[in-house]
Amino acid sequence: MAFGCSAILEMAGVPHTEFVVYDLETTGLSAEQNEIIQIAAMKFRDGCLVREESFFSFAKPSVPISAFITSYTGISNAHVAAASPACEVLAEFSRFVAGGTLIAHNGHRFDSKFLEATCRRHQVSTREVVSIDSIQLSRRLFGTVRGTGHSLDRVLSRLSISSSGYARHDARGDVELLGLAIERMWMRLKLDHYCAGIPLHKSRLPV
Repeated sequence: MAFGCSAILEMAGVPHTEFVVYDLETTGLSAEQNEIIQIAAMKFRDGCLVREESFFSFAKPSVPISAFITSYTGISNAHVAAASPACEVLAEFSRFVAGGTLIAHNGHRFDSKFLEATCRRHQVSTREVVSIDSIQLSRRLFGTVRGTGHSLDRVLSRLSISSSGYARHDARGDVELLGLAIERMWMRLKLDHYCAGIPLHKSRLPV
């Protein structure tokens, strides 16, 4: 009988940390002025992406989505017409995350700021969540020489991961590609089940 890496560690009595890889799509780049319109996430345990444990939702912004954002993300006003406001979507996402550690690409400068700003804008009670920016994995693996670049596209290229068949700039496609990239970087960096040695930052989600 074959066992996954999580099962092997559990049988050995080794504790492990659960991670949640996630991605946001928004109406713009400013966390203070723009809003979340889509979120997708997958659980990640012991260096393995757990595709069957996933989360996805559109979120309805307070103003219409611009033609530029629709052309960039493929998300139209029709997609979000029946969606819940972002604060309600984040409450559902928070339940999905539970006690896990968040991972997002450029999360420290972008995604975490949107999570925090959305909670603050809607004046909801929050809890602190530990987060990792997957750019830190790329920097550890590929170095920080000027000009290296650590965009998701560059990381995918260096890891020979094809984006063919995935919808780019749609959270569902991007989160799976990011998960694949993290799997390969995790293996090549020989990270443990805690992701020890990678810098952490704090974010906030609804209670």
